[in-house]
Amino acid sequence: MKLNGSCHCQSVRFSLQCEQPYPFTRCYCSICRKAAGGGGYAVNLGGDYQSLVIKGKEFISVYQAVLRDESGSSTTSPAQRHFCSRCGSALWLWDPRWPDLVHPFASAIDTELPIPPERTHVMLAFAKAWVEPDIRAEDKQFDEYPDESLAEWHQRHNL
Repeated sequence: MKLNGSCHCQSVRFSLQCEQPYPFTRCYCSICRKAAGGGGYAVNLGGDYQSLVIKGKEFISVYQAVLRDESGSSTTSPAQRHFCSRCGSALWLWDPRWPDLVHPFASAIDTELPIPPERTHVMLAFAKAWVEPDIRAEDKQFDEYPDESLAEWHQRHNL
């Protein structure tokens, strides 16, 4: 499925081919909450990095999150969160560990996305008390990340 996306101020526009277009994952980790705003659930889609076409590259900035463990030590995540340097809109995530993939945030997509038959709520152990996840009967729930990938979720649903 071809997806078109943009930032809020329209300085950055992009398109790509997306094999996993259903916005089913809701993540409640501190990185998604603080980098994307709101309750935190940045919704990633699975796209082909080689198909990514960008207009307005000069307005793109990259953030790499600092990961802290229980001992207090920290490392920089290799995952690169791309965002518009003018309006701050989250655009996509790219990770050199999986160089063929790009994960656009559903919030940046202008193309109408399909409605998922179930949603997966991840990192619920990190949801803030003021966040009340909208969990439906058919939804899956995980305190941390599940083992199932974006591709596996789409395959399980024959999508």
